[in-house]
Amino acid sequence: MKLIDPLAVSDQIVEVLKKGAFLTTKSADTVNTMTIAWGSIGFIWGKPIFMTMVRKSRFTWSIIEKSHEFAVSVPTHDMHAALGICGTKSGRDTDKFTAASLTAQKGQKIDTPVIAGAGLHLECKIIYQQNMLPKNLSADAADKWYSDNDWHTLYFGEILAAYED
Repeated sequence: MKLIDPLAVSDQIVEVLKKGAFLTTKSADTVNTMTIAWGSIGFIWGKPIFMTMVRKSRFTWSIIEKSHEFAVSVPTHDMHAALGICGTKSGRDTDKFTAASLTAQKGQKIDTPVIAGAGLHLECKIIYQQNMLPKNLSADAADKWYSDNDWHTLYFGEILAAYED
């Protein structure tokens, strides 16, 4: 494990994020990971922050609401097949770690594990969250992304640990 400055690799993280990364969270004995392709990384409130979005309909949403933490594992090599499984299957019905041949690796600063061997990892503690307000989003974006009214909750996580495998 090599510690990294998350802001120094933010461009790399955003580039990979466009193709997919893993968002993992854990509450009690329940661990789930999902594929994300939206998010941002920056410096807010004097801290390095990763902001992710999770729809209320997702199994991950119910877990992250209890855990108040998450890990982002950013692949630095081809993990297309695993990302596909984690982006199309629900943790309600499927053990995604088994289905996608993934291994959970203990987190350094949080209870939530990271995806072993993925590459870059961010361990985050939620310091602010906000349900999206439909009235605050442009009509064009709302029509394109939320025609089913399945809105996201935004989670701003302070990056407590950042490292690469």
